[in-house]
Amino acid sequence: MPLVTVTVRKPKTAEFKAGVLDAVHAALVESGVPATDRFQRVLELDADDFRYDPGYPDAATPRGDDFVLIEILWSVGRSVKVKKALLAGLMQRLSALGLDPEHVMVCFKETSWENWSFAGGRLIHA
Repeated sequence: MPLVTVTVRKPKTAEFKAGVLDAVHAALVESGVPATDRFQRVLELDADDFRYDPGYPDAATPRGDDFVLIEILWSVGRSVKVKKALLAGLMQRLSALGLDPEHVMVCFKETSWENWSFAGGRLIHA
């Protein structure tokens, strides 16, 4: 069950946020996540509250106000091959939306099944 957090600088349109979230979800589904498994949030912050280096560590072009940070928290065990395929599909989708993939950072965070309580305080996989 991935939990997706997208962090951007204000202001962003509803269409922009929906486009990014839909692109992430489509890439996750393509990687094997069930289509109904959608848990997403957007943090839209003022420039003072979302600070980043324009080029570190290897951006080909300087990041600007369009920088997007995508965090994907999911269960441990995905191979690097799956992550690379997900990233390729995601970057293709974001490019189609007019985003420069050089201005997108993705962070995968992994946790074990016993760290998820999906509802009601139940640990269904522990």
